[in-house]
Amino acid sequence: MTSVVKSPYTNEQIVAWLRGLLSIAWADGDFDPQEQELITALTQELTIDSKLESFEKITPEELAAVLKDDPTAAENFLRTAVMVAIADGTYSSIEDEIIHQFCQALELQETVLVALRQTLCDLPANVDATSLPTTEQTQIDVLHPVRDWLDGLDIHDPKVARFLCKMIPPQCPFERDVKLFGKKVVHIPPLCKLNPLYEQLVGLRFRALSYLADECHEDVTEYC
Repeated sequence: MTSVVKSPYTNEQIVAWLRGLLSIAWADGDFDPQEQELITALTQELTIDSKLESFEKITPEELAAVLKDDPTAAENFLRTAVMVAIADGTYSSIEDEIIHQFCQALELQETVLVALRQTLCDLPANVDATSLPTTEQTQIDVLHPVRDWLDGLDIHDPKVARFLCKMIPPQCPFERDVKLFGKKVVHIPPLCKLNPLYEQLVGLRFRALSYLADECHEDVTEYC
């Protein structure tokens, strides 16, 4: 049983917010059956046409028209956008470009994005790889402001909370060896070792779960 929780955001803001997050989740254009099932469930929750091929990504201009006049909502949207981008353990240039466009449209500072670009998994041709941090400790230092910024996100809307619980993996995937004809081809480390912001993702997911359970009185077993 759920209780009625008043969100500080309007329904129009939440729909635009989640369309923006889905646009980032769809950035690579490659969806396996599990991802398609997840996106379908999310679009149904938003009362958007559940057919994947008919879903329209939101443009930066559309997003700004709804969120720009609410600086708190805009900043929190950007935080969740970054979380969705790094949820799979990598931050790609196509995700960075989408978030960059959203950030410009919302007229937000890009200080955090500049730091986050140090972790790009596919460097654009115009980026000098020698200028990027080469040690784990240096990367941690560079991302310190990103960690603090992400930790500042509080959950105040059930739809956003459910989205994050579905998009962020419930646990660090096990490390494993990929074998071909009985021989090891590659070793895949745990996601927590790949993702320098894994602790922030875990913390955000926990806050979203706690909000749904404690504030909304929802059964969160499906997310565990």
